[in-house]
Order: sequence, then C-alpha cells, then structure tokens
Amino acid sequence: MRIEQLQAFLAVADTGSFGLAAQQCQVTQSTISRQIQSLEQSLGLPLFHRSSQAKLTLGGEQLLPHARKMCKEWENVLRKFEEIKSGKQPELCVAAIHSVCAHSLPLVLQKFCFDYPNVQLRVTALGSDRALKVLKDGLVDLAIVMNNRFLTNSSEMVVDVLYQEEILVLMAANHPLTQYPEVSLSQLVDYPQAVFKDGYGMQRLIQDCFTRLQSPIKAVMELNTLDAFRGVVRQGHVIALLPESALIEAKNDPTLAIRRLAKSSIDLTREVVIVTTSDRLAIPPIAHFYKLVQQLLKFP
Repeated sequence: MRIEQLQAFLAVADTGSFGLAAQQCQVTQSTISRQIQSLEQSLGLPLFHRSSQAKLTLGGEQLLPHARKMCKEWENVLRKFEEIKSGKQPELCVAAIHSVCAHSLPLVLQKFCFDYPNVQLRVTALGSDRALKVLKDGLVDLAIVMNNRFLTNSSEMVVDVLYQEEILVLMAANHPLTQYPEVSLSQLVDYPQAVFKDGYGMQRLIQDCFTRLQSPIKAVMELNTLDAFRGVVRQGHVIALLPESALIEAKNDPTLAIRRLAKSSIDLTREVVIVTTSDRLAIPPIAHFYKLVQQLLKFP
C-alpha cells in the first residue's frame, strides 16, 4: 500500500468519478485506475461499484476514515520536513566542554540568536565522551569537545578541528613547585592530584600520560567543574593538570600559580573539535551555527 494509492482512492471517493479524480490529482485517468486496482489487489476486496458513478463498496466505506487519517498524517510529515528544510526549527541543542561554555561560546551564541531569533538554543556543559554519546543518541545537534577519534571515526560524523592547546599545571601560590619556572612530568608523581571524573576526555588524557610514564598518578579526588578545581588547589598541596583555556580566571588569582610543563617525549596537548552528523548539516540553522563556531570560536 502506497500513499499515492490512498490519495487516488480519496479523490475518487470525493468526486464520485475516476475522470474527475484524475483531474484533481493531475494525472491520467488510466493512472488512477491502476492505483485503485493495485490497492484493491493488496486489500483483497473491491473498493468501488463501477457504474455511471463510482460508489464505495462496504470495503471502501471501511477504508475511507483510515485513508483520510493516513493521508492527513502524511501531509503533516511533509509540512514538518519543509519547515526543517526552510530553517523553521524550534530549537537547537548543543553540548560543549566546560571551558568552551565559559569563555569561547558566548560570542557564538549571541550572534546565532541575532541571526535566528525564533530558534531556541539549549546549551549543556558536558564531558567530551558524554557529549559525543548524546550526539550519537540524537539528543543534541552539535558537540564541541576534546577530540576522541574512537568516538568520532565513523562515516556519518563531520569533525572540524578548532584549535590545539597546552596542558598546564595549576597549583597553590605557596606550593613547593612554584620555585621552578617549568616542571617535568616526573616531578608531578610526588604530589596528589585532582582529576576530572570518568567520561571526561581530560581524565583519559592525563591517565594515559602517566601510564606511558610508567608512574602511577596520585589521584585523590575527582571533580567536574573549573570552580571546584580552583577551590581545591587553592587550599595547598593538591595540584591539577588542566588545559590552558580552563585557566583564564586562575591567571589573575594571586592565591594560585600556573606552570608550564618541561618539554619531553610525551606530548601533552589536547585538540578541540566541533562535531555533528552529515544529515544535520543539511538543516540551515545547524549549518549556520557550525559555520559560526568555525569563524568565531578561537583559542581564548
């Protein structure tokens, strides 16, 4: 059963004529006849009494309300698709890592709201792995995250690199490591660390780093907000390895200190990317937001 068969059936039922139905559907009368015959074969019952006027049989009367409902639903679906293609999307959902939400994203959001005032923006701060999962599940339209090629390496994903940044060491202003202009990874193994929770790309990056160093990391607590990291580190002995964009407030805080890592064979940087799916980029508001991020979201 096809939608055009149901549409032909309704046209004949409404006009009482195969010829008038053909004019209404803008097809030939033979086309209408073939569609009705195919529909009758599928259902196993005649739908019209063929006389001077096409009148519904008992089977046709039973089909009529269902056919009207199905065709109405199909019209609603087509209208929704036209609205999507023309940019009439009620909302746009974005998941982004905390440092991007705090510093880089507001300019993009402001510009998008000006360009698409009728689209409701919904922005959620999430860890990279969680953000990519909700993107795959269809709960958000775009994700701005630390790249994880295991999660983005699929044919439907569209990934664009935004920037790369160093990982720095955050410590209290009176911490023993402040005596050094740079610190080595081997020096860090002696100090307790605050780390991101599971599901955050940074947690995986730091853990992999110390595994390659063949030294266990002294992770004494797991956190998931930049405020929490600053608050804990400020108290004294605990340090944290954080991306440079997450340390903007810390640079102006006299109770905190930041040190670069000494160069080593282990490259400790992160790559920030924007990710969506190819089908979403065909929707004008999503494509526009994606382009704005490429143009305006820079390393802080």
